[in-house]
Amino acid sequence: MSPAGSPPSTRRTRRDRCPGVLRPWPAEDGLLVRLRLIGGRIGASSLLALAAVADRYGTGRIHVTGRANLQLRALPGDAGRLGPEVVRALAETGLLPSPSHELVRNVMVSPGTGTGAVPADPGGTVPGGGRADLRPVASELDTMLCSVPRRADLPGRFLFVLDDGRGDLIDHPCDLGIVALDRSVAQLRFGEHWGPLVPIDEAPAALLRLADGFLERSGEGPAAPWHVAELPAPLTGPEVPDRRLPSPAPPLPYGPLPGGARHVRVPDEGLDRPAAEALAEEALAAEPGELFVTPWRGVLVPGSPASRTGEAR
Repeated sequence: MSPAGSPPSTRRTRRDRCPGVLRPWPAEDGLLVRLRLIGGRIGASSLLALAAVADRYGTGRIHVTGRANLQLRALPGDAGRLGPEVVRALAETGLLPSPSHELVRNVMVSPGTGTGAVPADPGGTVPGGGRADLRPVASELDTMLCSVPRRADLPGRFLFVLDDGRGDLIDHPCDLGIVALDRSVAQLRFGEHWGPLVPIDEAPAALLRLADGFLERSGEGPAAPWHVAELPAPLTGPEVPDRRLPSPAPPLPYGPLPGGARHVRVPDEGLDRPAAEALAEEALAAEPGELFVTPWRGVLVPGSPASRTGEAR
């Protein structure tokens, strides 16, 4: 089985149907939309705005996915499309920065990387943030991904996974990714294979060269592969795993974390508006007012800078 969830011999008969704002999924209770978060990061103001949209137009609840994204259900529409007022309300949350590429902004990152919100790997070089701060890498990857029209043709299931060296995502299925070896160097991942070492500041360009190679090889039409592992041959020559790669780490536990942060489990029924407002209020008390949706269906709430340095709050 490939890490992206499909054996290499898979024969597709249709394009992926991953939902977005402009391509919602018609469920029994109405239209379902998914909003992609780069590395799970979401500002408190965006969460508040989204809670208001869910309350006004949907079930009143925000759901989280195993890819650290958000979903709203039971939205109104016609002929499988949201009404323009709903699209406008969702865009005003700030969570739809690139309508043309919304379905391919699938970038998972070690939660809280570089913020000090999660305990560091013992061999880490960034205090509290693993071996490298991957926030700039994720941001640049998103910008470069959305800057080329052709990249909007990547499948909606195509996933980038960036592990900051703690090993929390090293075993997570991916199409393309990196694992930080230290502050300045990472090893590439593609499908089931390890790739060459790259300087971390060059990782976005390296990943997107591989993504472009995938598009060239995968072709078009309903039978086109969704995942790197479904290509008939590797994208590039596989390399030996570097000896500095971290061991796999367990999922982030729910509850209080060292340094004052909390990992809050999101129930299956999602967050209602009061719960979302409480999380946003807590995040606003800790600069810069951000939360991190995690791949373990939770929300990481960073502690205040004072609590992360051991000072009284």
